[in-house]
Formats: sequence, structure tokens, C-alpha cells
Amino acid sequence: MISRYVLAVCLAILMAVTGVSTYIYVGSRQSKAVAPPQKPTAAIPRAQGYTLPGTVYIEQSGALYSYSAGRFHQLTPEAGWTQPALSPDGNSLLAVKRSPMFSDAYLLSLYGAVRLQLTNNAAPPRSSWDSGANAWSFYPRLSPDQRTLWMSYDGPKVAGNNYFDVDMSVWAVPLGGSIRQGRSWTTANNYTGGDIQPVPLATGGLIYTKYAYDPDGNRVGQLWFTNRAGSAGRALTSTAAGCAQPSLSPDGHTIAMICTYQKQVSYLTIASWNGSSLGPLQTVISDQLVAQPIWAPDASGIAYMAPGGPAAPFQLWFLPKNAYNPPAPSPVPTPTPSPGGPHNGPLPTPSPSPVPTPPVIKPIQVTTNLGLDATSPLAWLG
Repeated sequence: MISRYVLAVCLAILMAVTGVSTYIYVGSRQSKAVAPPQKPTAAIPRAQGYTLPGTVYIEQSGALYSYSAGRFHQLTPEAGWTQPALSPDGNSLLAVKRSPMFSDAYLLSLYGAVRLQLTNNAAPPRSSWDSGANAWSFYPRLSPDQRTLWMSYDGPKVAGNNYFDVDMSVWAVPLGGSIRQGRSWTTANNYTGGDIQPVPLATGGLIYTKYAYDPDGNRVGQLWFTNRAGSAGRALTSTAAGCAQPSLSPDGHTIAMICTYQKQVSYLTIASWNGSSLGPLQTVISDQLVAQPIWAPDASGIAYMAPGGPAAPFQLWFLPKNAYNPPAPSPVPTPTPSPGGPHNGPLPTPSPSPVPTPPVIKPIQVTTNLGLDATSPLAWLG
């Protein structure tokens, strides 16, 4: 019986951690002919071909890296570190450290040094044999006032009450406090993976990804919004769109996400945000398997991860803003009559000046030989 429980929890954990089944599909189709990924620092001292503004924080093989001025720097050992996020003041990193049977959230310096362990999810020694007694924290974020830790959490565990059901809910915990001082803000749908990747808002509300089953039995993601703990909240996107991984623009008026439309794809999608609802979904990229979009701090574009080729590992890409927000065409000048008095007959009709066709802006592939973790969000410091 215990072995069956262990198997069940391992499968559930895998579902919760991967987030989107698309990546399982892609991973099963990795080409044996593709060269093994290199460590990001293997490019040093040779700079990469494209330099992004500021510093991007990224994960590969359980280690966190920073990317700035065209170079990578390794911040942590390959020891299960993942899911970096910046503190609102830009002075610290939050990250998750995964162990075989649990995970915890940490506060790090910008150089990867541990400042504070924020959760303690390992089971007590007397329960260490029981995998179901451990807990998992993922996708840590700080509130805008930096007093509250937001995260996806599958506890607290109570024996006999969904003990082995690993479904994440979004929790709010006082920074530096214990989970007993925290509160669950959302109620997950059972056996879906739950509610993940919270985005705390300056207004006090919360956007997150909720997984559910549609009427046909397909597991799909939706963006949801809630403005108070215990509220049922409401969906911002439909189950038919299959959206996940929300990222709020620096000005707070646009959300980037991925949407699958129940296919083995993931489109880069954006929509306006007025503080309570989304505008129409706009597909920006439809020919790549997009993961973890994030806005540039200077609003110059959107970075994301996508395979570098068919059946290839995920790389870092950048889409300049002119690709999804093209400049308005120059107005056609209105002709003015020539001076010199009245004319015999009507004035000739001038030919309108041709409106220039804006150039097609394509995504820029920033890296070429890495194997980035598509389930780990990016963080970007201006």
C-alpha cells in the first residue's frame, strides 16, 4: 500500500512541477541527434551575439545564472535551484530549492548567497519515511510592500485528508513568518496540479494560473483573478484558450501569457489589463513553443524561452516591442492648391503617397547551445 502511495505522490509531484503538459510532450520528442546542451558559462569569455538590457536570471540543470552584457555568471551550484524572482526593490532574489521529496523557498542575494530560508517543508524526523508528510513550495513572489511571501503550496498535510494529493494553492505568509501564520487564498481543483505562478498586484489582488478539467476531460489552464482570501475569484480566460504563465508589464496595463487552445502548442499572447479584467487576447507568436514570457524592465520587448529548432532544447529569445506594438503609419499629407488665383477647370486629383509597409519584426534568438528549464520563470532586473 505504501509503495502505491509513493508512486501516486511522485506522479502528482511531476504534474504539479511541470505546470504545462506541453513540455512533457516536447521532452518526449527530443532528438538524439541534437548536441548536448552546454553550461551557460561555457560561452565565457566569448560574448553572446545579442545583448539584452539589464540582467536576466535564469535556470539550467538546477543552477541559477545571471546574464548581463552578453555573458553568463553562475550564481548557485547545480543543487536543485529553480524559479528565480526579483524582490520589488530589486535588491534580492527569491528562489526555490528542490529536494527529492520536498521543496523550500529562499531569499538570496543577487549573487546567489542564501540570506534566509523562507519555508521548512521537510517532514518531521518521525515522519521522514512517509513521503506524503513532506510539502512543496513553488513560484515564490513578494508583495509590492515586501512584507508578504506569496507562493504555491500544497500543505498543510493532515493524515487521512488528501494526504497524498499534491495540488497547489496560492498562499500568503508574512515574510520571515511560519506557515501557521499564513493563509490560503485559493482553493485548488483536485488532481489537476492546482493553482500556480501567482502575480501579486499593487492593488492587493492576485492573478494566477488555475488548472481544471474541461467538459471533455482535458486538463487546461486559465488565468484567474481574486481580490481577497477565501474568495472564489473569477476566470480571466476561457478553458478553450488554455492560458497560463501570466506576466505583468512594467506599467501594469498589459499581461503576457502563453495560450495553447488545447493543442500541443503554446502561443505568446498579450492582452490589456484594467485592474479587474482582460481585453481581447492578441496572439503575438504562433510558430514557436513559447514558455515563461517576461517583460523587459524598460518596456523594450518581451523575453521568453522556446526551442532553438525542431526537437531541440529551450533557448532564450527576445521579441522587440515593435513586433506587437508597431508604430502608426505616417499620415498622407493633404495637398494644398497652388497660389496664383482661379483655375480653368477642376484641380487635378493628386495621387496619394504610398503608405510604407512596416518591416516584419522577428524574434531574436539570444542563446544557441543551452538547455533551459521551461518550467522555471525568468527574472529580469533593469
